[in-house]
Amino acid sequence: MPPLHLQHLHLPLLTPYATAQSLQSSLVRAFLTHKHTPSTPLPPPTLLTFTPPPIYTTGRRELPSSYPPSLRATLRAPLDSNTSGADFTPASRGGLITFHGPGQLVIYPTISLNHPPSFRKPTSPRCYVSLLETVTIRTLAHYGIEGFRTADPGVWVNPRHNRLADPSSPSIEGATEKKIAALGVHLRRNITSHGVGLNISTDLRWFDRIVACGIEGKGVTSLAEEGVVGKTVEEVARVWVDAFAAEVGAEVVRSVEVGEVLEQVGVGRLEDLVEGRGGMGM
Repeated sequence: MPPLHLQHLHLPLLTPYATAQSLQSSLVRAFLTHKHTPSTPLPPPTLLTFTPPPIYTTGRRELPSSYPPSLRATLRAPLDSNTSGADFTPASRGGLITFHGPGQLVIYPTISLNHPPSFRKPTSPRCYVSLLETVTIRTLAHYGIEGFRTADPGVWVNPRHNRLADPSSPSIEGATEKKIAALGVHLRRNITSHGVGLNISTDLRWFDRIVACGIEGKGVTSLAEEGVVGKTVEEVARVWVDAFAAEVGAEVVRSVEVGEVLEQVGVGRLEDLVEGRGGMGM
């Protein structure tokens, strides 16, 4: 059996959410084209990582009427005189409203769960979500943070046990778990899109305006808030991708440039995707 390959594209600086979404949509379309016409090239399983400017996105469980113009205006407003405002857009992923922005690592895997599977064997949607959580927990452990699952989606930390490297650290009286990573996925004919948002040094005030993911009474945290400071999005992205490769048994992870991915999906420029000439409008 040939070695399992993954490709990783990290978009530098701040990449508009619409640009990253359109690029992933075009990858999904290439997978779907191969399913329909097996003689066409099958794209390699791709991990797209990026950070967008501030933006609130809503999931499929919410209606547009839930956010009238007055509420959207509140969400769009700058935090203070030193910050820009936020965008607002619906997304095709599952779940409810969340925030993406500077200091957050967004991970968009595009893989085929079956027919044909990108990995050694077919994967169910439930196992795929569990995979994303496991990889994120492994990434946190790399930095000495104990992440875990709860009945609610995402990955959480408990401030009383947030440093694996120092089990004797004092408990924080009355502390409750806080979400450090949000998950929201979409499947189309078992091709994955959307993914994970992991807070690294995110300004957590953005989350004060919403009930993140619709979960009442729970806080949000970040690597920096948990004492892991000075880590860049690109650095954490490499750790996450390596953990993903280890979990799925990938022998090779190729770092690729955006031009190579555009060539794979038959698009000349990123601008063509955003203008609607290369994506599928997911």
